[in-house]
Amino acid sequence: RIRFIPAIIAMCGWVALSACAQICVAQSWPQYRGPNGDGKIDTDAGFLNAGDAALKVLWKQPTPLGFSSFAIDGGKAITLVARENADGVMAETCVAMDDQTGQEIWSYALSPTQYGHDGGNAGARGNRGGDGPRSTPTIDGDFVYAYDAQLLLVCLKVDSGALVWKVDMMDQHAGRNITWCNATSPLIVGDRVVVAGGGAGQSMIAFEKTTGEVVWKTGDHEMTHATPVLRKIRGQDQLIFFMQSGLVALDPDDGQQRWVSEFPFRVSSAASPVIEGNLVYCSAGYGVGAGLFEIGDAMSVKEVWRKPNRLMNHWSTPVAHDGHLYGLFEFKKYGKAPLQCVELATGKIKWKQRGFGPGNCILVGDKLVVLSDAGELVVVSASPERYQEISRVRVLQGKCWSTPALSDGKLFLRSTEEGACVVLEE
Repeated sequence: RIRFIPAIIAMCGWVALSACAQICVAQSWPQYRGPNGDGKIDTDAGFLNAGDAALKVLWKQPTPLGFSSFAIDGGKAITLVARENADGVMAETCVAMDDQTGQEIWSYALSPTQYGHDGGNAGARGNRGGDGPRSTPTIDGDFVYAYDAQLLLVCLKVDSGALVWKVDMMDQHAGRNITWCNATSPLIVGDRVVVAGGGAGQSMIAFEKTTGEVVWKTGDHEMTHATPVLRKIRGQDQLIFFMQSGLVALDPDDGQQRWVSEFPFRVSSAASPVIEGNLVYCSAGYGVGAGLFEIGDAMSVKEVWRKPNRLMNHWSTPVAHDGHLYGLFEFKKYGKAPLQCVELATGKIKWKQRGFGPGNCILVGDKLVVLSDAGELVVVSASPERYQEISRVRVLQGKCWSTPALSDGKLFLRSTEEGACVVLEE
């Protein structure tokens, strides 16, 4: 039996599965950062108030290497790991597990694990690097889509893992990869799957999701590690990419540019843009810092504020809630980076609590569910008034740079060593 340990920094309480079923509407988590790709799920968070209640680890399974999160839908939890393929070569591998037991249902091998810079030796440097997949799969109905570090995009049957189609962006679309290789996840937009990473004239591409045929391609912007987002701004659907040139917003129907805004790039931008209303926030490490932009009626862009070398989100994308950002800030502060509340309109820090490192957090109702880089699960009230920790427990071994996922009253977490599903013990 594992028990919650109240403390000053971090996360989770759960209700008995039977009670949870009564107060939670069954919802899937089919893609990176949740149903809407914004790190939030709108469900009654009362079950997160369990405090010192006993936490039950429903299952644990090895998830060797990488920072892929779980996508969950239709009874399956799907992620990317690194393991030997049929030829005995280490390869990124898409793995589907039973979400109730963790038992593997199928696997599909992708590209060999080659990540540039430190290659396979990066994982030897403690918490300061690592090998393995960086992207999270996307589930859509009968199919699952995976986009690996070498810019190979595949569509698989979700029930069997059988290949439906694949596109090699490097060979077929003059792909331009990035240092440490691709970390972006595929984004489903209606009947299309959208990715970045192509060459001039095809930097951003929409494929028909059942055939892999190109619907539109556009732009000459080099990619970053930041996954694009789909949002409605000023009544118009917008595909927003965080590229090396800055923010690029497209019409999802035809790829036509809606607006652009320059933003500095240095080495890596990995946190996705955050949108609240007509405000767009972005942030990067390596001394870049953060900025907020306001989108006007005619798709004009106004810089509201800029914080050079401050409010840096290394790869931990914050969540927006009631005019505030909640997330993990600072750069390379492994084990130390704070959870912060930031007033969106001004960039003013309302409170900060150190000791999390560059893990990740999501918003469940009005509660923050935070996974520290050391594997502590912490539940915190999403209030600008003060830091209020509800519960905390150490769940995982290994390095945790992936994002928690919540589906059907169960929390799914993973590290570079193991994945886990947790509920409250009855």
